[in-house]
Amino acid sequence: MSRVFAGPWAAQILADFGAEVVKVEHPKGGDDVRRMGFPQKDAEGKPTGEMSSFLAMNRGKRSIALDIATHEGQATLRALAAKADVLIENFKAGGLARYGLDHAALSALNPRLVYCSITGFGQDGPSAALPGYDPIFQAMSGLMSVTGVPDGEPGAGPVLAGYSVSDINAGFYATIAILAALHHRDTVSGRGQHIDLALLDTQLAAHSHIAMNYLVSGRMPVRAGTASQINTPWQAFDTADRPLMVAIGNDRQFASFCEALGLPDLPADPRFATNAQRFAHKPDLLPRLQQALLARRADEWVAALNAVGISSAPINDFGAVREDPQLRHRGMWREMPHPRAGTMPFVANPVRFSETPVAYTRVPPLLGEHTEEVLADWLGPEASADPVPPTRT
Repeated sequence: MSRVFAGPWAAQILADFGAEVVKVEHPKGGDDVRRMGFPQKDAEGKPTGEMSSFLAMNRGKRSIALDIATHEGQATLRALAAKADVLIENFKAGGLARYGLDHAALSALNPRLVYCSITGFGQDGPSAALPGYDPIFQAMSGLMSVTGVPDGEPGAGPVLAGYSVSDINAGFYATIAILAALHHRDTVSGRGQHIDLALLDTQLAAHSHIAMNYLVSGRMPVRAGTASQINTPWQAFDTADRPLMVAIGNDRQFASFCEALGLPDLPADPRFATNAQRFAHKPDLLPRLQQALLARRADEWVAALNAVGISSAPINDFGAVREDPQLRHRGMWREMPHPRAGTMPFVANPVRFSETPVAYTRVPPLLGEHTEEVLADWLGPEASADPVPPTRT
């Protein structure tokens, strides 16, 4: 019963791991994310009616169409919940109580149910009733205050992270919490429980290492562009052809880095001998490193730095990412048959189990595609919810 990104992301991970996942959608339009992103096209370049954002979050699921505002829809949902292990929902706090579908009502029917509520601000507190989307939580959590161009530089100011990071982080936390609750139920209590998860909370927790810098030092973290808040050098530099990201983790690596750049005397300079000193003297250090790096192309520097154990990489666009030989070797780019597009490319789940490898058996479903099938499987062949025909709306 979750929509958009956070809940569907968690449910897709669980589906990848072998769970039977049923996506419950409103008959009129379904999940809003069905209308977000870029249109999928078939082999002839014609739109299939599917959108990229929905395709990214919903493989491995069956879709049923239920109107929970009706008595029939509520009764069907209760019957399904009575047989389910997990329910994920992202209605506003308290929004499902008026339908008799809140945790208290459904756990009375099924005490073993793990009920996960994902909202912007949680089930309580002064902001609990407020709506919110990813950029709101990036802003409120402090993330945007440390993301963007530093003050005093051209284009200075905060920027959004390049994807819906707070939604995805909430999805990860939801997955972890659901698995922990199932384990506790199956090994300790015999009962499910209610998981109250807020996007604002999870986004703060996800960058708690930055918050800890502030809590320990009293120094306000700042926007640093591509640079680190604590290490130097740890940022992008220009090369002869394109930017190169460099990450130096200790003094030994800094010495090797300088040797590769043809600056062997720099590590002996007291201003640059330790990370703390390098960080304090960045205005003196960074121009010298930058000048040296302009002498060669990014790929040449990657080869030279790899040879001496220094982490570096060009800043790739997704075309380059798709061609990366390591990612291809790891099987991170996959395809699966799609009834309308012919094949559907997608990014694989990164978890590689030795005994239970992830299997990709279902493309993202059409709206209501499996209503009759699911109701028959779960509730018996006589079950009916006035199913609607599948649609690509």
